[in-house]
Amino acid sequence: MHADTPYEITPTTRYDDPYYRPTAVRQPVDVPPGVDWVTLPNGVRTLAYTHPAPTPSAPAAASQPIPAWAKTTALLAPTVGGGIAAAGLGLSYAAPGLIAMSHALWSAAALVVAAVIAVPVLLRTARRAASGTGQGHGGAATQITQNITATGLFGRANGTINHR
Repeated sequence: MHADTPYEITPTTRYDDPYYRPTAVRQPVDVPPGVDWVTLPNGVRTLAYTHPAPTPSAPAAASQPIPAWAKTTALLAPTVGGGIAAAGLGLSYAAPGLIAMSHALWSAAALVVAAVIAVPVLLRTARRAASGTGQGHGGAATQITQNITATGLFGRANGTINHR
């Protein structure tokens, strides 16, 4: 008997199983594969999953060095990605200027087309006014005709020019 307890404590019997059942009768237990009886460090026996002993396997293949192309690709990938990101950032800052330049280029193209059409018209009008053959001046325009003939594929060409 202990000094601080008024009654006596009797320990129960364990019967080598994890449960305290002094009146239980031991029954055979079917355990699945991978489960076995184990003894814990405190002396209690219990069912537990067990790992099978490692079977000796074939020796691992010797590791091969990483190919040079893989190293180069791995080193270049972040660089290319960073370059693309920098280009995108630069384009976002340059967008207003690029839009203004495209408008200026379209205006220049329109000016060139207008010049190609307008310059010959102005020259023709100026020539007619200088020669006096335009409408309302009563003069007849000079006609120039050409007659050119050639015989054979590589024959010499002969021609006449008539002013009327």
